[in-house]
Amino acid sequence: MAQTDADDEAKPVVEPTDDLVSTSHSLTVRRRKLNYTATTGRVVLRQEVTTDGKFDGHQAKAEVFITAYTLDGADPARRPVTFAFNGGPGSASVWLHLGLFGPRRVVSGDVGDLAAPPYGLVDNTETLLAHSDLVFIDPVSTGYSRAVKGEKADQFHGFGADIESVGEVIRLWTSRNGRWISPKFLAGESYGTTRAAGLAHHLQTRRGMYLNGLILISSVLDFGTLYFTPGNDTPYPLFLPSYAAIAHYHGLHGDRPLREVLDEAEAFAARDYPYALARGSRLSTEERETAVATLARLTGLSPDYVDRVDLRVEHVRFFTELLRHRKQTVGRLDGRFTGWDTDYGRERFSDDPTSAGIMGAYTAGMNHYLHAELAYPNDLPYEVLSFEVNRSWSFKEFENAHVTVTDKLSAAMRANPHLRVHVASGYHDGATPYFATEHSLAQLDIPAELRDNIEVCYYEAGHMMYVHEPSRLRQSKDIAAFIGKTVSG
Repeated sequence: MAQTDADDEAKPVVEPTDDLVSTSHSLTVRRRKLNYTATTGRVVLRQEVTTDGKFDGHQAKAEVFITAYTLDGADPARRPVTFAFNGGPGSASVWLHLGLFGPRRVVSGDVGDLAAPPYGLVDNTETLLAHSDLVFIDPVSTGYSRAVKGEKADQFHGFGADIESVGEVIRLWTSRNGRWISPKFLAGESYGTTRAAGLAHHLQTRRGMYLNGLILISSVLDFGTLYFTPGNDTPYPLFLPSYAAIAHYHGLHGDRPLREVLDEAEAFAARDYPYALARGSRLSTEERETAVATLARLTGLSPDYVDRVDLRVEHVRFFTELLRHRKQTVGRLDGRFTGWDTDYGRERFSDDPTSAGIMGAYTAGMNHYLHAELAYPNDLPYEVLSFEVNRSWSFKEFENAHVTVTDKLSAAMRANPHLRVHVASGYHDGATPYFATEHSLAQLDIPAELRDNIEVCYYEAGHMMYVHEPSRLRQSKDIAAFIGKTVSG
């Protein structure tokens, strides 16, 4: 019998509910046994709705997937909690979760020794759980997070809406778990640093929630430093030291120490290079020849190429050009990685060798971990990285202006002088170069006495510097130390 509209109307409306699952685990870290509870699942986000001036109640809008780890028996008043997320926009939190912070980590291998399928997980004896409870958040349309039935997902795909929804998850978790007087940290990677800076301001001004610290990994605080748009010469000098580091890694600087190469690149990028770009046609022939020769030497590119691109080396073109003579491309996310292409005459590579090298391990690790170890049943595909979200992301708040959160981070630090900031940068990161991060930090509108609240650490790796084992070990110590000294005052 055919179903009628009346039958549909007779069906009760099923309200979405949280589907959290908790499991108990233990891990030994330096002869200390950590007994902890893992809670994973989707939290329903609701919005207060008013129609024609009348309150319609709290209507479900989205279900946001989280994984939380809490140390059993800890004093919530003294135990820190860190809310962590990745970037994209469109990325789930799998990278920080299974790469650096969580109690289990994926075995992905590294440059020249990548792990083979089917991959695996091991205990992370450097887990941040030894120092802080952890809450990993997957923004709407990433991981298992979705808009509820009848709601449009794209209403969450934008700068302001994203901060509102992630901020609401943080507020809910904090309230429901009695953690308002716990030391609180945000940890973001890549666009997650944009989100973290925006959230620090949002949580203070809208929710009265003051944070203890921000952990910014591979930062992008000002998109004007990264976007190679016509008329914007700012990124070219800021990418130069990373180009030089990548060229050094691939043997194009001979036996010169990396620090020596970086010092020369930074000095040129800070003064002579911006001058040469700004002079344009007013640059003398001798000055131009000097600039071309210096850029070629630092980047490892030919003088002819540098001259043909008018001193302006765009980043994807660089990754495609640098090892063209070897029929290889280099990674954008991590310039230590190399890969092959189908056509070595192309201007831009067809794929980032970094993503291709590690995506399989992280995807397999997360799907196995959630189902087999954390016992969370869900038949949806776990969206590690959604390009649809990335393509549709809205920055409507910045119409006719470039995207920046330096003002929001500055305001948060001025209002909360106890807010400390840890910044981690990889020398071989070709997506969010370390010199651009230094530039953005220098532009923060804060008094001199607050400058000491910011610490910066550097690693000889790329965007996800923790895929490089020596960097992972040192970064884990650096972040643990940051939380420890921030909490102790």
